[in-house]
Amino acid sequence: MATVLVVEDDVSVRAALVRHLSGAGHAVRSVGTALEALREATQVGCDLVVLDLGLPDLDGAEALRMLRGVTDVPVVVATARDDEAGIVRLLNSGADDYLVKPFSPEHLNARISAVLRRSSPVSETPVLRVGGLSVDPRRREVVLDGRVLDLTRREFDLLAFLAARPGVVVQRRELLAAVWQQSYGGDQTIDVHLSWLRRKLGETAARPRYLHTVRGVGVKLEAPRS
Repeated sequence: MATVLVVEDDVSVRAALVRHLSGAGHAVRSVGTALEALREATQVGCDLVVLDLGLPDLDGAEALRMLRGVTDVPVVVATARDDEAGIVRLLNSGADDYLVKPFSPEHLNARISAVLRRSSPVSETPVLRVGGLSVDPRRREVVLDGRVLDLTRREFDLLAFLAARPGVVVQRRELLAAVWQQSYGGDQTIDVHLSWLRRKLGETAARPRYLHTVRGVGVKLEAPRS
């Protein structure tokens, strides 16, 4: 069973979802706003989010985009909106599945089980090792000299992409396409994330150990020389 975060502002609906999902064997937490959901997902974590779109502080579609910026946890959208164009936009924004209200508890349980099956790793992914740094893509865990680093989703994706190409200078446009799914712009975004990563790796741009900027070309990750 899974740890499920229910994001629903209607108290009675939220209570019913918690009751049904708990009865199906899941560990369930619930919140009523998008900001609470972001806090729970980033600080506590979960295996799956059931996200209502009609939230009081942010539209659920915007909440979905914000969630996708900080975590890759599967998201099942629960919506009263049944227009095809809107549903396509949600799926393109990162939703793993959707349910149109009203729906039965059995239907929700079946969708959750299907999403969790799809998101489960089907094979072992090798741990990437560069010097004293190890990056585990399957567990999404980074260890530096025996210490686990606390990285955001983007920081992990950026580091993992570079760690899979040790010593190779990766162009910025390639990073934008692979990590941010953007085809242009975003240099400042890359620089900010590199700065955060360097801080967590215990280095600076002026005194790099792992992350090296090649001016006018891109970025490479390599083991310290001493």
